[in-house]
Amino acid sequence: MQYSVGVEYALHCLVYLIDAPSNESIGIKDLAEFQGLSETFLSKVFSKLSKANIVISVPGVKGGYRLSKPPEDISFWDVIEAVEGPKPIFQCKNIKDNGYLYREGCCSAPSSCTINLVMLSAEKQMRDYLRKKTLAWLNEELDRDLSKQVREETRKYFSKSNK
Repeated sequence: MQYSVGVEYALHCLVYLIDAPSNESIGIKDLAEFQGLSETFLSKVFSKLSKANIVISVPGVKGGYRLSKPPEDISFWDVIEAVEGPKPIFQCKNIKDNGYLYREGCCSAPSSCTINLVMLSAEKQMRDYLRKKTLAWLNEELDRDLSKQVREETRKYFSKSNK
């Protein structure tokens, strides 16, 4: 299982939107430039985040994006599902139905495949864990892990008053 780099880009960029005043937005160009990312690719990621109601697009020359709800209401799983889509990680193909005994009809297949049940349970546990990790939690972790200077310089970079 592997999530696309779009998930990482999205999570990093969403953290920068947390401190934006509610009447301001941050442009894709600034977000892409700050992280050394492709503006085109990041636009596609933010289009998905917008469709999932994680961000709001603000049109105009000074437009951009801002969070659509408080950071404590946006989980890692919300972002993953927005960027990757809702498909399950494990996709059972019911290959047991092609097995010799089932083909010949001498055994009745169990109603649920044990392998599928284990994989679905593991996915559920992962989703539940990622739903508990929010942008607010991530922001607090970054406050602990990064120097105060780095956090302040990042906020200044995205401040409209410095542009």
